[in-house]
Amino acid sequence: MQQQAQATAAAPERREVKPAAATSVHLEPGAAVASATPAAQAGPAHVTEPTRYDAVLLSGFGGPEGQDDVIPFLRNVTRGRGIPDERLEEVSHHYRHFGGVSPINDQNRALLDALRAAFAAAGLDLPIYWGNRNWAPYLDEALQQAAADGVRTMLAIPTSAYSSYSSCRQYREDWADALEATGLQGTMQIDKTRQFFDHPGFVQPFIEGVEAAVAEARGAGHADDAIEVLFATHSIPTADAERSGAPDLFSWGAGGGYEGQHLAVAEHVMQQTAPEVAWQLVYQSRSGPPSQPWLEPDINDAIEALEGRTAVIIVPLGFVSDHMEVMWDLDEEALETAEEHGLWARRTPTPGTHPAYVSALVDLVQERIEGRPVDERGSVTSIGPWFDVCRPGCCENPRLGFKPAIAGLQP
Repeated sequence: MQQQAQATAAAPERREVKPAAATSVHLEPGAAVASATPAAQAGPAHVTEPTRYDAVLLSGFGGPEGQDDVIPFLRNVTRGRGIPDERLEEVSHHYRHFGGVSPINDQNRALLDALRAAFAAAGLDLPIYWGNRNWAPYLDEALQQAAADGVRTMLAIPTSAYSSYSSCRQYREDWADALEATGLQGTMQIDKTRQFFDHPGFVQPFIEGVEAAVAEARGAGHADDAIEVLFATHSIPTADAERSGAPDLFSWGAGGGYEGQHLAVAEHVMQQTAPEVAWQLVYQSRSGPPSQPWLEPDINDAIEALEGRTAVIIVPLGFVSDHMEVMWDLDEEALETAEEHGLWARRTPTPGTHPAYVSALVDLVQERIEGRPVDERGSVTSIGPWFDVCRPGCCENPRLGFKPAIAGLQP
């Protein structure tokens, strides 16, 4: 009994709150990029100088791992928006449906194991630390452990492929928060890998998924002109979309770089698999007030609007793993909508721990270590390899304004 009491007393206290928002960033004299390695401090679009790193930081979104975690987790996700717990409880049903457990942490644990094995196979003698933006293990906890292990330079991999506030800049802000919270602003340097939406290793699992699903639909008797492929991604406010993807440097459409990057990848996937089959880009997981415009069409509306189709293939193009938005919004709601409309339907896999995807992440690390020239980097669209150092103002959130961020030119 005494031993049990001692063990209980020694157990770490459950932490519910992410690090506080940073109030500043650390700039070396003459540097244009905060907390960056010397090769990235001046802010080149692509770093072609070899860089030595002590470790890699795998950065996740985070997710609850029990019913008691759900509301504290949602408070972290919505911090600064003034959303009361009563409203959070109303939107928690996705997590409650699955026992309060998001699969995203287990997905990242599996990815972490796969990456460590792939690093060893590639001869990369680099430890990998894992930290989340919104739930344990938090980013500041990962940085504290890394610092205790003697790490001073890190290359961060965000588990999000496209350019937008929530999928890129918010990671950069949370790294800044973690550095300030740990007191490591002046002693630890963190670069980030480029957004990898069109890296061939990230795209390959989607190619295989669409190819297999189209073949299955054909085998079930559905002609090509009766099949519709729906490429699904998370919707975001249109104001955020318009400012995504370095809009000063690219002539994107109304959906900005976020939409443009998805369209470019979807087009490549269809060209490689079934160019004669119709497809469209659709959105899911919308939140926020009805008065606020978000990217459309919603996937369920798109399914209901289909005419002359007997089969639908849903491709989770905007996601790297089967987390809550995939399991609920696609596997539950979208497939139910398809069934209600008498459609044969399949949902293709996310990259997860597909060997090509894991190899792609290894390649992103290697290109920064080597200082690989841009024309030698993997890319399957005409957009080309994305920036190593984010451009000024890229992926601004006009509702929240600029917050301290690293791994990009100020602001």
